[in-house]
Amino acid sequence: MSARPQVTVYAADGQKTSDALPLPAVFKAPIRSDLVQSVFTKVAKNKRQAYAVSPDTGMQHSAESWGPGRAVARIPRIAGSGTGRAAQGAFGNMCRGGRMFAPTKTWRRWHVKVNRNEKRYATASAVAATAVTSLVTARGHRIEKVSEIPLVVSDDIESITKTKEAIALLKAVGAEKDVIKVLKSKKMRAGHGKLRGRRFTQRRGPLVVYAQDKGLVKAFRNVPGVDTCSVQALNLLQLAPGSHLGRFVIWSQSAFGALDSIYGSETTKSQKSGYSLPKNVITTDDVNTIINSAEVQSVIRPAGQATQKRTHVLKKNPLKNKQVLLRLNPYSKAFAAKKAAATKQAAEKTAKKDDFLKVLKSH
Repeated sequence: MSARPQVTVYAADGQKTSDALPLPAVFKAPIRSDLVQSVFTKVAKNKRQAYAVSPDTGMQHSAESWGPGRAVARIPRIAGSGTGRAAQGAFGNMCRGGRMFAPTKTWRRWHVKVNRNEKRYATASAVAATAVTSLVTARGHRIEKVSEIPLVVSDDIESITKTKEAIALLKAVGAEKDVIKVLKSKKMRAGHGKLRGRRFTQRRGPLVVYAQDKGLVKAFRNVPGVDTCSVQALNLLQLAPGSHLGRFVIWSQSAFGALDSIYGSETTKSQKSGYSLPKNVITTDDVNTIINSAEVQSVIRPAGQATQKRTHVLKKNPLKNKQVLLRLNPYSKAFAAKKAAATKQAAEKTAKKDDFLKVLKSH
C-alpha cells in the first residue's frame, strides 16, 4: 500500500471529491497472520460468560451403598422396594440419572491475559490488511463495484440517522453486493446452539469506522452484517473476524485522518503511551534475487577470478578429492594424519599378538 501515497475521498453519493488524504503509516505495518490468530484466540476468550451445571444435579436421591458381601457393586443404590427404580445405582457418572464426571464450575479460568503491545501489533496488522485488495477479496467480500480500497467517505456519513439513508450510501459506494451476500448466507445453525440464543448464522459485511457518532450507529445497526466501530476503539474481533485478515472497512474522512495521531507515523508521535509502530525487517521477500544480484555479488566477491575458482572447487566432490576437502576443511589433513597413526598403531599391536601366538605354538 505504500506505493500509493494518497487516498481519494468519496462523497455520500459515491462521487469523487477534490479531497485526498495521505496514506497513514499504520497501513505499512507488517501483516502477521500468525500473530493475529494467536491474539484473536486469546482475546475472544475474554467475552465468554461463565456457565456450569447445578451443584445438586444428579445428587438428589435417597441412596446408600449396600457395602461388601452382597456380590454387587458398591455404588450407592436407590432406597425402597417394589418398583423398578429401587436398588438402581445412583450418584455416579456411569449411572442413569447420576451426576456428570467432574461437574463444570463457574470459577473455571475463563479469561486470558494478553500482552498490550502484542494486541497493538495484531490490531495494526489487521488494519494494514484491510487496505490489501487481494486479502479483502480472499476473505469473501464482494467489492467488485468498490472504486478504491481503502474506501474513505466524507464526514457526511457520520450524520446519517435513518437506515434507508445508510442503505442508499452502501449502494452508492458499491458495497451493496456485500450486504446481499450476507442476506443470502443466513442459515439455521446446526446443533443445540439453536436453543441457546444463536439460532441463525450469517457472514460478515462491511465495517464502518467513524470518528464521531452523530446518529451513524443507530442508522447502520439494522443492516444485516454491517458493524460500526469508533476509530479510537478499533479491536481485533471486528477487524479480523474469526482471525481471518482482510475485513472490508468503510472509513469516514475524520476517522481515516486520525489514524496517524492514534498509531503514530514517521513525523507524528502516537497517542498511545510508549508505543511505536512495528516495521518490516525487509521490504521485499524475494531474497534470492537480492543475494544473486550483481551489486551484492560485486561486494561479496570483488575478484572475478576468485569467484570462478570457487565455483570450480564446488563442482568437485570433497569426499573423493583431497585438495577440495582441504580447502573446505583445513583440519581434514590433521585428522587424516591422526587416523593414519591410529591405524598403524593398531596394525603393530596385531602383529605383536600374532608373533606371540607363533612363539607359544612352537613350544
